[in-house]
This record gives sequence, structure tokens and C-alpha cells, in this order.
Amino acid sequence: QVQLVESGGGLVQAGGSLRLSCAASGHSFSSYVMGWFRQAPGSEREFVAAISWTGSSTRYARSVKGRFTISRDNAKNTVYLQMNSLIPEDTAVYYCAADRDSGPFYATSAELEYDSWGQGTQVTVSS
Repeated sequence: QVQLVESGGGLVQAGGSLRLSCAASGHSFSSYVMGWFRQAPGSEREFVAAISWTGSSTRYARSVKGRFTISRDNAKNTVYLQMNSLIPEDTAVYYCAADRDSGPFYATSAELEYDSWGQGTQVTVSS
């Protein structure tokens, strides 16, 4: 398993941007599908975005498509989530997750496929 540490969260006004980072330690980061999920107060955790081993495939939740971009730098063992045009509904704790079992071309949206999770970083968007 990999250990994951998120950073980059904070308070931002609606319309603003943030970039989240997730640093991974452990072996074979480049062989993990990486994903971002979020959980708002009183809600279940939901899928946000995922990226395949090399970044050739990405997947987004409908609510963030066109505003968020997931990317990865395998040399730095880091995955990013660039969030633009933020709205108050994006307020949540954002979690980074790693999926070790899916193949190289998958960008998995199913939470159950992910085996390692970070502790989360708070994103708050004010109106």
C-alpha cells in the first residue's frame, strides 16, 4: 500500500481556484490508479476525478467536469486536482485515494476499488 498526504485546501471565494496535491510514499506509485473524492457535511463521500497510471485516461464527475482537472507527476509521486470556477457546493473535505488492482488504462470511479486513502483536506468556498 501507499501512504497518501493531501495538501492545498483552504478558504476561497466563489469563482476562485485552488490546487490540491497528494503526495504518495511507498512503492510503485506509477502503477496505481489515483482518484479524488469529497465529502460534504451530512453527505456521503462522492467521486470527483480519477486518472490512469500514465495519465492517458481521466474520468470526472458530472458536477465538476470542465471546471476541475486531475493530473499526476509520477517522478514526484504526486497527483493534483486543479479546481477552477469554484462554487459553494464544492465545499467539502477532499480525499486522495489509490487503487492498486485496476489495470493501466482505467480511471476508476468506484470507491470500493480504492485501497489506500489520505486523511483529507478541507476546501471551503464562500459565496
